[in-house]
Amino acid sequence: MPRPLCATIHLDSMQHNLGRARSCAPLSRLWAVVKANAYGHGLERGMRGFAQADGLALVETDNAVRLRESGWIKPILLLEGIFDASDVPLLAEHNINSAVHCIEQIKMLEYTQLYRPIDVHLKMNTGMNRLGFRPEDYAAAYKRLRAIPGIRHITHMTHFANADELEHPRLAIGEQIRRFRLGADGLPGERSLSNSGGVLHQQQLAAELVSDWVRPGIMLYGGTPGGRSAQDYGLRPTMTLRSEIIGIQRLQPGDTVGYGSRFEAERSMMIGVVACGYADGYPRHAPHGTPVIVDGVRTTLVGRVSMDMMTVDLTPVANARVGSKVTLWGDGLPVDEVAQAAGTIGYELMCALAQRVRVTEGRMGTDG
Repeated sequence: MPRPLCATIHLDSMQHNLGRARSCAPLSRLWAVVKANAYGHGLERGMRGFAQADGLALVETDNAVRLRESGWIKPILLLEGIFDASDVPLLAEHNINSAVHCIEQIKMLEYTQLYRPIDVHLKMNTGMNRLGFRPEDYAAAYKRLRAIPGIRHITHMTHFANADELEHPRLAIGEQIRRFRLGADGLPGERSLSNSGGVLHQQQLAAELVSDWVRPGIMLYGGTPGGRSAQDYGLRPTMTLRSEIIGIQRLQPGDTVGYGSRFEAERSMMIGVVACGYADGYPRHAPHGTPVIVDGVRTTLVGRVSMDMMTVDLTPVANARVGSKVTLWGDGLPVDEVAQAAGTIGYELMCALAQRVRVTEGRMGTDG
């Protein structure tokens, strides 16, 4: 028998969350972001789960080609663009859209003859200060791109730093929109603005945020970029990580658990050993008190997470036994809640799922 640890991917939840994104931004077309192996869910599963999206967006050039080879015929966008001049012919060969965020990428396009026109997304840096042209340099970059014979459509794009907090004290979303307009107004082409946070706040900022394209990522996987819970937004978990109790120990007051003996029992108690550890992608730094579910009952992690195992408090679980089912995140336990307890974000937990974890598909509310 295989090790009992298993991640179940809920394609129905992926489809549901895509529908929620559409309902939030009904006037926009939608790029479903499938970078990082579809946030740990598997690229092909992302393609199937988001089959109704208008396009798929990612950062890995080889995976963009893989999507084409897997049968995806709708648009594909490289969010970071190309990394070398040798990538330029791939854009034309496989009809792939590319972000353009620096002068070096423009030069690559200028120096490579394109045998078929391509579409690009010119990125403006409106305050995120990672990639993109500043507003005052944007029109010149646009003009230079427009002069390249092989460039067909140019979409104007930016990325919000704090879309989950509309009135952020250091960089409000309204200020980024103002800067975007400063750089792009008067230039023809479609607009691509909102990430998940922007999509979820479309109703509050509808007049300012309506754009031709939106680019939801984490919300499609049942997480949020911050603020309210995924359930508040009507989103469903798309990945459930489950395991089983593989051992039980009775502790007496003063007994300790695991490496470093960081947890000390204050009373007589039962602990369960779960087949899951940091080599599976569970965060090693998750502290005592991180929530888990055993046989449908909420309890907590105790002691330090080790490579292959972790220990949980069985006090609330009256009939716990070897073989009891354990939910580490997903159906019944939002990944954001586990991430918050561990001092990280749900993105990291899903993306960090290790290759050795068995993956299946199943509908929400089933054992997968």
